[in-house]
Amino acid sequence: MEKRIETRGGSLTDSRRKFIEKAGLATIMSTFGVAFFTSCSSTEDADPNNPNNPPSGDQPNGITISGTTVRIDLSVQTRLAASGGWLLIQNARTLVANVNGSYVAMTSVCTHSGCFDRWTFANNRFTCTCHGSVFDPSGRVLQGPAASPLQQYTTQLSGTTLTITR
Repeated sequence: MEKRIETRGGSLTDSRRKFIEKAGLATIMSTFGVAFFTSCSSTEDADPNNPNNPPSGDQPNGITISGTTVRIDLSVQTRLAASGGWLLIQNARTLVANVNGSYVAMTSVCTHSGCFDRWTFANNRFTCTCHGSVFDPSGRVLQGPAASPLQQYTTQLSGTTLTITR
């Protein structure tokens, strides 16, 4: 007993095709919600033209990464010279800042959702611009949605070389 399958050919008009596309998009949006497609950020995305967004440390600019050690030649990397200066070293997933003449370092992997490359630093506060979590220079959460602190790293200054041990 063989089952026969019948098929028919056809085509859709442009208006019918557009209706189906819009209906499909509406179904997806109602299923996942608009928040799925937009950030839950309370701050604006990082602006690459904003001087508050430092270089990533991906270029030869006085930064050497070897295993769990990051070395910064402060005579070359002058962004850390003054209090309030900071760096996001993407290859090492590390944030570094000069806080009143002392250097702090911590992971750049946000404890909320794992973003590691979208940060700002102002008024002694690190802000993850993915979702708006704010941390103090010790990595403690000042404002969520993150609930856990950022992991701190040790820093040691010897001459003009800042060494970070992760």
